[in-house]
Amino acid sequence: MPDVPRDQMALLPDDAAGDGDGASDTAPRLSAIPPAVPYIAPERVRRGMRVPDDTERAFWVAWNRVRGVGPARFARLLEVFGEAQTAWRVSDGDLRATGFDDKLLSEIARQRRLIDPAAEAARLTRLAVTALTLRDPTYPRLLREIPQPPAVLYVRGQILPEDEMALAIVGTRRISAYGRQVTARLTTDLVARRMTIVSGLARGVDAVAHTAALDAGGRTIAVLGCGPDLVYPPEHAKLAERIIDQGAIVSEFAVGTPPEAGNFPARNRIISGLAMAVLVTEAPEGSGALITANFAGDDHGRDVMAVPGPIFNRTSMGCNRLIQSGALCVTGVQDIADALNMHLIPQQMDMRDLLPADPTEARLLALLDGEARHADDLCRLAELPAATVTSTLMMLELKGRVRHLGNMVYSLC
Repeated sequence: MPDVPRDQMALLPDDAAGDGDGASDTAPRLSAIPPAVPYIAPERVRRGMRVPDDTERAFWVAWNRVRGVGPARFARLLEVFGEAQTAWRVSDGDLRATGFDDKLLSEIARQRRLIDPAAEAARLTRLAVTALTLRDPTYPRLLREIPQPPAVLYVRGQILPEDEMALAIVGTRRISAYGRQVTARLTTDLVARRMTIVSGLARGVDAVAHTAALDAGGRTIAVLGCGPDLVYPPEHAKLAERIIDQGAIVSEFAVGTPPEAGNFPARNRIISGLAMAVLVTEAPEGSGALITANFAGDDHGRDVMAVPGPIFNRTSMGCNRLIQSGALCVTGVQDIADALNMHLIPQQMDMRDLLPADPTEARLLALLDGEARHADDLCRLAELPAATVTSTLMMLELKGRVRHLGNMVYSLC
């Protein structure tokens, strides 16, 4: 598919990004603001993810270019044809085996004529962008566990194993002095405890969180609502460059994709998916940050945390409402540390390196996928002795893969 000309990119108001306040989040107005812009010369991207040099990857990237084929439909293509390359090369008629309707099949046929998989792969190399696929062992484990994870994750920089110990920090763009202070302080304290900070590179809370993590010498991951070769808002170009050196810029959107309004809820879903928990430090009711919190709590089974604020301050109303609804009230880093068992992080990382998963661990993890279970239920469903299940759960807890919720009930972390 041809690159989107810069002068044809959608010009979004700040509120359309899903990080705004109030009704404008759902009814964005068009306004002449700067579009997303390229932010770093590819030759200055010093580090990248290592992936196998295989032909199949180019076809995953090509399919990711096809509008109308999201994670679920791409999974259907793999189910029917086995490989992305095979699915790409079958006839239009053979694609009917997928069960897609005629309108979608016609659109797929049109787009396949415009997209050259080899050219897509070459463009990624030229732009210093790595495409991780769901079949790559380096694809982020936490993201892989969410419902319908993106088939392709574009990366500039590096995602490391220690980035599994990540917390998402999100909030309003219209940050107050109070929000700035608590965001910077909590971020700095979390980095000191070896946590990676995930956010969305938006104005306000996101920018403060990324900057504080970098200034503290920590790692941070920025998730974009546009292609990985672009940055929005444009004034964060220098910040994006810094993030590449101490973390990664990631996106599920192909290179050249402009920051369309519909991309930002999808961006928020990935922010939640990459993190163990989501912390909202300051947000009014209706803030796009609450979308991220909803993904975490409702869809991903992750902890939701919020910093309380003055009851008369509208920029804190969203956080206060989250706390009323059951989110963890955070008044300091120790609240987060206790909730996530952060004192076990060093041991968890060591255990993951020393003790690879075995079939019993894999069986229990599969049974815990999507819901918490009592140890007795796991024994029955796995058809394993209680001693085996108990010892395996203890090992998985040390590795940071499961969490004991009390009374012998366990869930995935």
